[in-house]
Amino acid sequence: MKFGNTVVKHRRIILIAALVLLIPSVLGVIATRINYDMLYYLPEDIETVQGQNVLLDEFGKGGFSIVVVEDMKSDDVSRMSKRIEEVDHVDSVIDLESILDPSIPRSMLPDIVNDSINNPDASMIVVFFDSSTSSEETLNAVSDIREILTKTSYISGMSSLVLDLKNLCEREEAKYVAVAVVMALAAMMLLLDSFAIPFLFLIGIGMAILYNMGTNILFGEISFITMAIAAVLQLAVTMDYSIFLWHRYTEKLDEAEQGDSGEDGKELERRAMAEAINDTLTSVAGSSITTIAGFLALCFMTYTMGRDLGLVMAKGVVFGVLASVTVLPVMILKFSVLLRKTRHRSLIPDMTGFAHILTGRYWAYILVFVIALVPAVIFYNQKNVVYDFTKMFSSNAESMADEDKQFMIANDKLREDFDIGTSHIIIADADLPAKEGRAMCKEIEELDGVKSVLGIDALLGTAIPRNMLPDQVSEALIGDQHQMILVNCAYRVSTEECNNQIDRINEIMDKYDASAALIGEGPATKDLIQITGRDFTVVNWISIGMVFVIILLVLKSASLPVILVLAIEFAIILNLGICGYTGLELPFIVPVLISTIQLGSTVDYAILLSTRYKQERIGGKKKRDAIEEAARTSIPSIIVSALGFFTATVGVAVYSDIAIISTVCGLMARGAVISMFTVIFLLPSLLMASDKLICRTTAGMKESVNGHSPVNGDAATC
Repeated sequence: MKFGNTVVKHRRIILIAALVLLIPSVLGVIATRINYDMLYYLPEDIETVQGQNVLLDEFGKGGFSIVVVEDMKSDDVSRMSKRIEEVDHVDSVIDLESILDPSIPRSMLPDIVNDSINNPDASMIVVFFDSSTSSEETLNAVSDIREILTKTSYISGMSSLVLDLKNLCEREEAKYVAVAVVMALAAMMLLLDSFAIPFLFLIGIGMAILYNMGTNILFGEISFITMAIAAVLQLAVTMDYSIFLWHRYTEKLDEAEQGDSGEDGKELERRAMAEAINDTLTSVAGSSITTIAGFLALCFMTYTMGRDLGLVMAKGVVFGVLASVTVLPVMILKFSVLLRKTRHRSLIPDMTGFAHILTGRYWAYILVFVIALVPAVIFYNQKNVVYDFTKMFSSNAESMADEDKQFMIANDKLREDFDIGTSHIIIADADLPAKEGRAMCKEIEELDGVKSVLGIDALLGTAIPRNMLPDQVSEALIGDQHQMILVNCAYRVSTEECNNQIDRINEIMDKYDASAALIGEGPATKDLIQITGRDFTVVNWISIGMVFVIILLVLKSASLPVILVLAIEFAIILNLGICGYTGLELPFIVPVLISTIQLGSTVDYAILLSTRYKQERIGGKKKRDAIEEAARTSIPSIIVSALGFFTATVGVAVYSDIAIISTVCGLMARGAVISMFTVIFLLPSLLMASDKLICRTTAGMKESVNGHSPVNGDAATC
């Protein structure tokens, strides 16, 4: 009672402190930088990242883009190049129309250079920036370049994608929260027994979200995915705690009012709240640990975007728990009169009859789930993961306005006019002999899908000496220790053809320069495929292991953790299996996010029911009676919790134009519903079938059950 009494006693101080803390939280939200570059989170020790660092440190170049210019005269293209070069944070510009001395006959140029230059319909300008792909400086530079370009000019590349993504996210993020709030509010008003209490829930949770997002300033920056879904996910995950407190408070208040203590109404409310806080703190602290564990498992990803989301969400759950036992109780006491006036009957009916039906046909339910498991596993293993950032940006580009997808239009023009799907950069030794450099470039040129190789030796060929190259070009391509070679490829990033081509380029590079590195979106994405494939397996098993251990310690049982984890894992496999069956393409980070979040967030449903079953069984009830009572009392809370989770995420899934955000929220919404049905129908059936084993392997159950005489042979004799 001590903590609960303290909160009730100092409720005014708590409310004032909660409001004051909102000020630094808002400032922290404003000051936290958002990173939109998904390749930024690759580990520092891989070759592509190290090569990118060389490019930035030695050449002063970070990101690069290709500008496609259609239906423009050579002189006008040159003038546009000069204007682009004057943009802040543009390091250098290579205009293939003017990179060589005009006195050099075009007939002396290598064929592959002539092919690039002599496109009658379009010209190509390569732009290098002096900062990284997703830095504010580079994004501002891309924005300024777009102001210079004509209606028939387009800037492609990762920086252009990141800018469009940034603009779209900044415009939509606040709307995501608004949609989630409205949907959750509507659901809670119907499912709970008060029209007013959902508003207090959302105020308390809103404060916790602001505290969480404000403290992200400690990290310096967070990913755009974390920024977009963290608030929605925290709302969905932590709403349970508020619901639990409210239910406990109304129970305690009803009990207090039925007694004859002589206390007035306000005293009864404060005493009931103190008791409810203590009960809630104990229960919520235990159940929230599994959710925190699920999020922290993401920190074991080599791809550090998982750590980014995991730490933010684990922190968010902590803030959610604290707000539910401090801020919310204070507001409930403050608005107690209003809450009394808005009480109504809940739409969820009594579950006594339904619980009886569940236990009576438990073998049938187990059989249904076993049958469903077979196709679920088959489709779960379908390879429907995509690494194409264009598809992650939007699954329905046709419906988007042109200004929201400028990078898509530019990339399409680059493919139409030059048959270029992506570009790689080779970082080679500056002292590589010209003869060997030309031989290496020649071998790479002959590979399937290579459209052009633009390096110092490839540009000059055998007939032109290096000193005839303009200073701006030689400085752009040759540093003190390394030289840069641009390889234009016809294949799209992440395709099997592109990845095979990257392997062949690396083999050729090793023949001539063992220290050379291949960088760019294509090689980085290939590394991403390998890293995240391994991450999925590792993180999945870590999350299962952590949740298993937590359940084992909480329930003091060797068998119940297995049963509970199996039930929720079935729900996860079914959720992702539906994606395989429908052919839904999943952005690469989605499966690992769903597997950990759904496990950590929805296993609480199973813990709630199993805990009540254990209590009833220890109390001497027969197997079926104990499970029916557990189902009867737990199912309403499970339904409210799951539907709250569902409504908070499904609206964002429907509303969002960003494919990766829409997909994550859609799968979380569906996962909550699948977990709800699994726990309601499958878990009681598993408990019925495994009761004898559970009694023998659970602390306190064997002695307690054996201490009571079985009735009609229904009680387990352990």
